[in-house]
Amino acid sequence: MESLKQSLIRAEDEFAMEVEENAGALHISFDDPPGKFVITPNAPVYQIWISALVSSFKLDWSPEAQDFVLARTGERLKDLVFRLIGEQLGQTGS
Repeated sequence: MESLKQSLIRAEDEFAMEVEENAGALHISFDDPPGKFVITPNAPVYQIWISALVSSFKLDWSPEAQDFVLARTGERLKDLVFRLIGEQLGQTGS
């Protein structure tokens, strides 16, 4: 989570967003178009939950990947978050 937070803070100006940490969760706010993502660790079950783009995503810890992974797509935490930010801001492609 700390690595993700630092990456997001570095990207704030590039992506026109604001990143805040509140009670262990990361909140990402967008002005144009308006939106908010919430990334919450759920330590007891080794998951990270993301609420973004009117959807919920639950990532499980993968010992093989040494990262949190979305089972449905195989995306790692940072890759998923930055893809969702791109979708929020109307950017396409990788």
